Amino acid sequence: MERKRLLTGDRPTGPLHLGHYVGSLQNRLKLQSEYETFIIIADVQALTDNYANPDKVRANVLEVYKDYYAVGLDFTKVHIFIQSLIPEIAELTIFFTNLVSHAEVLRNPTVKTEILEKDLTSRVPLGFVMYPVSQAADILFCKANLVPVGQDQAPMIEIAKDIALRFNKIYKTDIFPTPQALFGNVSRLVGTDGNAKMSKSLGNVINLNSTTEHVKKQVMSMYTDPTRIHTTDKGKVESNPVFIYHNIFNDNSAEVKDLEDRYREGKVGDKEVKEKLFLALEKFLNPIRDRRAIIEKKSPQELLADLIESTNYVRKIAKQTLIEVKEAMKINYEG
Repeated sequence: MERKRLLTGDRPTGPLHLGHYVGSLQNRLKLQSEYETFIIIADVQALTDNYANPDKVRANVLEVYKDYYAVGLDFTKVHIFIQSLIPEIAELTIFFTNLVSHAEVLRNPTVKTEILEKDLTSRVPLGFVMYPVSQAADILFCKANLVPVGQDQAPMIEIAKDIALRFNKIYKTDIFPTPQALFGNVSRLVGTDGNAKMSKSLGNVINLNSTTEHVKKQVMSMYTDPTRIHTTDKGKVESNPVFIYHNIFNDNSAEVKDLEDRYREGKVGDKEVKEKLFLALEKFLNPIRDRRAIIEKKSPQELLADLIESTNYVRKIAKQTLIEVKEAMKINYEG
């Protein structure tokens, strides 16, 4: 491989939002020319908790694809693919299940948190429990060196590392590199309701394809300093969601500092602070909307054909990796 490889991706359960941007998309944009970049649309993993609603997953495959183009990913440089069209990933997942224990997976903080968030405590699908192993197969089939993810995915990358090291040691090979996580500048973007995490299921998101009206509604209803009753009260800037967003998305640093100073002194109201955040977010989102309008000129059939063509290229790599894996495991009966 001439360049190191990068893999990341998303489950197609809904539009991508600002949390996805700061958590992973921003790093993808920075590195798409430096690394050979693979981006997975993880429809199989989306079905682990949406198995009874496949239409939702199917509909969002192309929506996520359009979001990728809209944020500025260069489709001539990156390899975007649909997980379910690469059966070698599923086969690799089965092999990897022998290299990690049931207890290890259930101890995974991300799995534990998502079981609670998705209210799966009474019935956890086995497919959901296997999620970390499947994700390891996603990462390792293309021998990814780097995985840009949000901070909440750190435990998943640790399992992928363990599986890569165990496979190489047991089968006396060096097929798999040890993947490293790359986190965004913001460890986790708070929701507009002040919740610790922006989440589609909680409705506290601003999507990359949100309309101006939706952005304004979300911003003007954002949580601020709950102890501040009057405009003249001194306010807290630290951990204040509105100012967290200002510092990330408002490129006018002088304006942000002025708002922070006046807020601390009780000389500016929440309304002005939010209105200026709304304008900053509109400035950030408008180029994304413009690019999305370009790709939406293509029909769904054209978009799917492009995506399948990219997927077919990726599958060739998956097939080669699986050949190497079977040789190492002494089950290459056809070769």
